[in-house]
Amino acid sequence: MKLALCNEVIAQDRGLRRDFAAQAALAASLGYQGLEVAPFTLDEAPHLLPPSRLAEYRRMAEDVGMRISGLHWLLVKPDGLSLTAPDPVTRGKTRDVMLRLVDMCAALGGDVLVHGSPAQRRLPEHGVEAARDHAQEIFAAVAEQARQAGVIYCLEPLAAPLANYINTLEEAGRIVAAIGNPALRSMIDCLAARQMEMLPLPDLIDCHLPSGLIAHIQVNDSNKRGPGQGDDDFAPLIAALKRHGYTGWIAVEPFEYIPDGLGCAARSIGYLHGLMEATA
Repeated sequence: MKLALCNEVIAQDRGLRRDFAAQAALAASLGYQGLEVAPFTLDEAPHLLPPSRLAEYRRMAEDVGMRISGLHWLLVKPDGLSLTAPDPVTRGKTRDVMLRLVDMCAALGGDVLVHGSPAQRRLPEHGVEAARDHAQEIFAAVAEQARQAGVIYCLEPLAAPLANYINTLEEAGRIVAAIGNPALRSMIDCLAARQMEMLPLPDLIDCHLPSGLIAHIQVNDSNKRGPGQGDDDFAPLIAALKRHGYTGWIAVEPFEYIPDGLGCAARSIGYLHGLMEATA
Protein backbone atom coordinates (compact mmCIF):
# COMPACT_ATOMS: atom_id res chain seq x y z
CA MET A 1 0.00 0.00 0.00
CA LYS A 2 1.20 3.48 -0.87
CA LEU A 3 0.15 6.72 0.85
CA ALA A 4 -0.73 9.82 -1.15
CA LEU A 5 -1.90 13.26 -0.07
CA CYS A 6 -4.56 15.17 -1.99
CA ASN A 7 -2.64 18.25 -3.01
CA GLU A 8 -5.36 20.82 -2.33
CA VAL A 9 -4.81 20.17 1.40
CA ILE A 10 -1.48 22.00 1.27
CA ALA A 11 -1.83 24.05 -1.93
CA GLN A 12 -3.08 27.04 0.05
CA ASP A 13 -2.65 27.16 3.80
CA ARG A 14 -3.36 30.04 6.22
CA GLY A 15 -3.10 32.52 3.37
CA LEU A 16 0.13 30.99 2.04
CA ARG A 17 -0.08 29.73 -1.53
CA ARG A 18 2.44 26.98 -2.26
CA ASP A 19 3.53 26.26 -5.80
CA PHE A 20 3.57 22.66 -6.96
CA ALA A 21 7.26 22.13 -6.27
CA ALA A 22 6.73 23.28 -2.67
CA GLN A 23 3.70 21.01 -2.31
CA ALA A 24 5.69 18.00 -3.49
CA ALA A 25 8.63 18.80 -1.22
CA LEU A 26 6.39 19.26 1.81
CA ALA A 27 4.44 16.05 1.20
CA ALA A 28 7.68 14.13 0.73
CA SER A 29 9.10 15.54 3.96
CA LEU A 30 6.05 14.21 5.81
CA GLY A 31 6.57 10.72 4.39
CA TYR A 32 3.95 10.60 1.63
CA GLN A 33 4.89 8.67 -1.48
CA GLY A 34 2.54 10.47 -3.82
CA LEU A 35 0.39 13.50 -4.51
CA GLU A 36 -3.16 13.03 -5.78
CA VAL A 37 -3.73 16.17 -7.79
CA ALA A 38 -6.89 18.19 -8.23
CA PRO A 39 -6.42 19.58 -11.77
CA PHE A 40 -8.06 22.91 -10.94
CA THR A 41 -5.16 23.67 -8.57
CA LEU A 42 -2.83 23.69 -11.57
CA ASP A 43 -4.73 25.82 -14.06
CA GLU A 44 -8.14 27.26 -14.96
CA ALA A 45 -8.10 25.01 -18.02
CA PRO A 46 -5.99 22.08 -16.83
CA HIS A 47 -6.96 19.83 -19.73
CA LEU A 48 -5.19 22.24 -22.09
CA LEU A 49 -1.84 22.25 -20.29
CA PRO A 50 0.89 21.51 -22.86
CA PRO A 51 3.03 18.37 -22.62
CA SER A 52 6.06 20.45 -21.66
CA ARG A 53 4.28 21.82 -18.59
CA LEU A 54 3.03 18.40 -17.56
CA ALA A 55 6.58 17.10 -17.83
CA GLU A 56 7.69 19.88 -15.49
CA TYR A 57 5.09 18.92 -12.87
CA ARG A 58 6.13 15.28 -13.11
CA ARG A 59 9.79 16.25 -12.69
CA MET A 60 9.00 18.43 -9.66
CA ALA A 61 7.54 15.40 -7.91
CA GLU A 62 10.28 13.02 -9.00
CA ASP A 63 13.01 15.44 -7.92
CA VAL A 64 11.93 14.96 -4.28
CA GLY A 65 11.36 11.21 -4.59
CA MET A 66 7.60 11.54 -5.08
CA ARG A 67 5.08 10.38 -7.66
CA ILE A 68 1.91 11.98 -8.89
CA SER A 69 -0.42 9.12 -7.99
CA GLY A 70 -3.36 10.36 -10.02
CA LEU A 71 -6.10 12.97 -10.38
CA HIS A 72 -9.35 13.75 -8.55
CA TRP A 73 -11.97 16.55 -8.50
CA LEU A 74 -11.76 16.29 -12.25
CA LEU A 75 -14.46 18.64 -13.53
CA VAL A 76 -14.25 21.71 -11.31
CA LYS A 77 -12.55 23.63 -14.12
CA PRO A 78 -13.29 24.77 -16.74
CA ASP A 79 -16.75 26.02 -15.80
CA GLY A 80 -19.97 24.75 -17.34
CA LEU A 81 -19.31 21.02 -17.55
CA SER A 82 -21.94 18.28 -17.22
CA LEU A 83 -22.09 14.72 -18.47
CA THR A 84 -25.84 14.51 -17.78
CA ALA A 85 -26.93 17.78 -19.41
CA PRO A 86 -29.63 17.58 -22.12
CA ASP A 87 -27.52 19.90 -24.28
CA PRO A 88 -25.25 17.81 -26.55
CA VAL A 89 -22.76 20.66 -26.86
CA THR A 90 -22.23 20.72 -23.09
CA ARG A 91 -21.88 16.95 -22.99
CA GLY A 92 -19.45 17.02 -25.90
CA LYS A 93 -17.28 19.60 -24.16
CA THR A 94 -17.37 17.53 -20.97
CA ARG A 95 -16.43 14.37 -22.81
CA ASP A 96 -13.50 16.16 -24.46
CA VAL A 97 -12.23 17.46 -21.11
CA MET A 98 -12.48 13.99 -19.54
CA LEU A 99 -10.59 12.37 -22.42
CA ARG A 100 -7.85 14.97 -22.16
CA LEU A 101 -7.60 14.50 -18.40
CA VAL A 102 -7.02 10.79 -18.93
CA ASP A 103 -4.04 11.60 -21.14
CA MET A 104 -2.92 14.24 -18.64
CA CYS A 105 -2.90 11.65 -15.86
CA ALA A 106 -0.77 9.30 -17.94
CA ALA A 107 1.65 12.09 -18.87
CA LEU A 108 2.07 12.97 -15.18
CA GLY A 109 2.90 9.35 -14.39
CA GLY A 110 -0.33 8.76 -12.51
CA ASP A 111 -2.15 5.48 -12.03
CA VAL A 112 -5.75 6.47 -11.34
CA LEU A 113 -8.40 9.12 -11.96
CA VAL A 114 -11.20 9.54 -9.42
CA HIS A 115 -14.46 10.82 -10.87
CA GLY A 116 -16.23 12.61 -8.05
CA SER A 117 -17.41 16.03 -9.26
CA PRO A 118 -21.04 15.64 -8.08
CA ALA A 119 -22.28 18.93 -9.51
CA GLN A 120 -21.17 17.97 -12.99
CA ARG A 121 -22.98 14.61 -12.91
CA ARG A 122 -26.22 15.69 -11.27
CA LEU A 123 -29.35 14.12 -12.71
CA PRO A 124 -32.06 16.58 -13.79
CA GLU A 125 -35.61 16.56 -12.46
CA HIS A 126 -36.89 15.42 -15.84
CA GLY A 127 -35.39 13.06 -18.38
CA VAL A 128 -33.50 11.05 -15.77
CA GLU A 129 -33.14 7.89 -17.84
CA ALA A 130 -31.83 9.82 -20.83
CA ALA A 131 -29.34 11.59 -18.54
CA ARG A 132 -28.11 8.24 -17.21
CA ASP A 133 -27.68 6.98 -20.76
CA HIS A 134 -25.74 10.10 -21.73
CA ALA A 135 -23.43 9.68 -18.74
CA GLN A 136 -22.84 6.00 -19.42
CA GLU A 137 -22.01 6.71 -23.04
CA ILE A 138 -19.36 9.21 -21.94
CA PHE A 139 -17.99 6.86 -19.28
CA ALA A 140 -17.61 4.15 -21.92
CA ALA A 141 -15.58 6.45 -24.17
CA VAL A 142 -13.42 7.60 -21.28
CA ALA A 143 -12.86 4.01 -20.13
CA GLU A 144 -11.51 3.09 -23.54
CA GLN A 145 -9.23 6.14 -23.48
CA ALA A 146 -8.01 5.07 -20.05
CA ARG A 147 -7.35 1.53 -21.27
CA GLN A 148 -5.24 2.82 -24.11
CA ALA A 149 -3.38 5.23 -21.80
CA GLY A 150 -2.67 2.54 -19.20
CA VAL A 151 -4.53 4.20 -16.30
CA ILE A 152 -7.62 3.32 -14.27
CA TYR A 153 -10.72 5.53 -14.27
CA CYS A 154 -12.72 5.21 -11.04
CA LEU A 155 -16.36 6.14 -10.51
CA GLU A 156 -16.56 7.57 -7.00
CA PRO A 157 -19.77 6.84 -5.05
CA LEU A 158 -20.74 10.00 -3.18
CA ALA A 159 -23.37 10.61 -0.54
CA ALA A 160 -26.73 12.28 -1.01
CA PRO A 161 -27.67 15.10 -1.11
CA LEU A 162 -24.24 16.12 -2.40
CA ALA A 163 -24.74 13.70 -5.29
CA ASN A 164 -27.92 12.19 -6.71
CA TYR A 165 -26.16 9.83 -9.14
CA ILE A 166 -23.75 7.01 -8.21
CA ASN A 167 -24.24 6.97 -4.45
CA THR A 168 -23.11 3.41 -3.68
CA LEU A 169 -20.64 0.78 -4.81
CA GLU A 170 -23.56 -1.31 -6.05
CA GLU A 171 -24.68 1.50 -8.35
CA ALA A 172 -21.14 2.11 -9.57
CA GLY A 173 -20.70 -1.61 -10.08
CA ARG A 174 -23.73 -1.82 -12.36
CA ILE A 175 -22.26 0.86 -14.62
CA VAL A 176 -18.83 -0.79 -14.57
CA ALA A 177 -20.37 -4.16 -15.46
CA ALA A 178 -22.52 -2.70 -18.24
CA ILE A 179 -19.54 -1.04 -19.90
CA GLY A 180 -17.27 -4.02 -19.36
CA ASN A 181 -13.93 -2.27 -19.78
CA PRO A 182 -11.22 -3.28 -17.25
CA ALA A 183 -9.96 0.31 -17.12
CA LEU A 184 -13.26 1.46 -15.60
CA ARG A 185 -13.63 0.60 -11.92
CA SER A 186 -14.78 2.14 -8.64
CA MET A 187 -13.27 3.15 -5.31
CA ILE A 188 -14.07 3.88 -1.67
CA ASP A 189 -14.23 7.33 -0.13
CA CYS A 190 -14.52 6.52 3.57
CA LEU A 191 -16.73 9.48 4.50
CA ALA A 192 -19.22 8.80 1.70
CA ALA A 193 -19.19 5.05 2.29
CA ARG A 194 -20.00 5.47 5.98
CA GLN A 195 -22.94 7.67 5.02
CA MET A 196 -24.41 5.56 2.21
CA GLU A 197 -23.34 1.91 2.40
CA MET A 198 -25.13 -0.76 4.40
CA LEU A 199 -21.89 -2.61 5.20
CA PRO A 200 -18.94 -1.37 7.27
CA LEU A 201 -15.73 -0.56 5.45
CA PRO A 202 -13.92 -3.88 6.08
CA ASP A 203 -16.91 -5.81 4.76
CA LEU A 204 -17.01 -3.63 1.65
CA ILE A 205 -13.37 -4.53 1.07
CA ASP A 206 -14.14 -8.23 1.54
CA CYS A 207 -17.05 -8.02 -0.91
CA HIS A 208 -15.65 -5.85 -3.66
CA LEU A 209 -11.86 -5.90 -3.64
CA PRO A 210 -11.48 -9.53 -4.77
CA SER A 211 -13.76 -8.87 -7.76
CA GLY A 212 -11.58 -5.99 -8.91
CA LEU A 213 -14.30 -3.36 -8.55
CA ILE A 214 -12.33 -1.35 -5.97
CA ALA A 215 -9.16 0.18 -7.36
CA HIS A 216 -8.52 3.09 -5.01
CA ILE A 217 -9.11 4.29 -1.45
CA GLN A 218 -9.57 7.81 -0.06
CA VAL A 219 -9.46 8.17 3.72
CA ASN A 220 -11.21 10.83 5.78
CA ASP A 221 -13.11 10.84 9.07
CA SER A 222 -16.86 11.19 9.44
CA ASN A 223 -16.21 14.66 10.87
CA LYS A 224 -14.63 15.59 7.50
CA ARG A 225 -11.15 15.84 9.02
CA GLY A 226 -8.19 13.59 8.38
CA PRO A 227 -7.96 9.99 9.60
CA GLY A 228 -7.03 9.96 13.25
CA GLN A 229 -8.68 13.32 13.89
CA GLY A 230 -12.09 11.96 14.86
CA ASP A 231 -13.89 8.96 16.30
CA ASP A 232 -13.60 6.64 13.28
CA ASP A 233 -11.33 3.62 13.71
CA PHE A 234 -9.39 2.93 10.52
CA ALA A 235 -7.53 -0.12 11.86
CA PRO A 236 -10.12 -2.63 10.55
CA LEU A 237 -9.95 -1.02 7.10
CA ILE A 238 -6.16 -1.23 6.97
CA ALA A 239 -6.29 -4.83 8.21
CA ALA A 240 -8.83 -5.76 5.51
CA LEU A 241 -6.73 -4.16 2.78
CA LYS A 242 -3.67 -6.05 4.00
CA ARG A 243 -5.61 -9.29 4.20
CA HIS A 244 -6.47 -9.03 0.51
CA GLY A 245 -2.99 -7.94 -0.55
CA TYR A 246 -4.00 -4.45 -1.67
CA THR A 247 -1.02 -2.68 -3.25
CA GLY A 248 -2.74 0.44 -4.59
CA TRP A 249 -2.88 4.00 -3.31
CA ILE A 250 -4.51 5.21 -0.12
CA ALA A 251 -5.08 8.95 -0.51
CA VAL A 252 -5.64 11.27 2.45
CA GLU A 253 -8.54 13.57 1.52
CA PRO A 254 -9.88 15.62 4.43
CA PHE A 255 -12.33 18.45 3.80
CA GLU A 256 -11.66 20.41 6.98
CA TYR A 257 -8.01 21.14 7.73
CA ILE A 258 -7.42 21.26 11.48
CA PRO A 259 -5.31 23.03 12.73
CA ASP A 260 -4.28 23.79 9.14
CA GLY A 261 -3.38 21.87 6.00
CA LEU A 262 0.15 21.07 7.12
CA GLY A 263 -0.95 19.97 10.59
CA CYS A 264 -3.76 17.83 9.19
CA ALA A 265 -1.49 16.16 6.65
CA ALA A 266 1.15 15.44 9.28
CA ARG A 267 -1.33 14.05 11.78
CA SER A 268 -2.99 11.85 9.15
CA ILE A 269 0.16 10.15 7.91
CA GLY A 270 1.44 9.60 11.43
CA TYR A 271 -1.81 7.88 12.34
CA LEU A 272 -1.84 5.73 9.19
CA HIS A 273 1.79 4.71 9.57
CA GLY A 274 1.04 3.65 13.12
CA LEU A 275 -1.85 1.46 11.96
CA MET A 276 0.24 -0.10 9.21
CA GLU A 277 3.00 -0.96 11.64
CA ALA A 278 0.53 -2.35 14.18
CA THR A 279 -1.07 -4.65 11.60
CA ALA A 280 2.21 -5.77 10.00
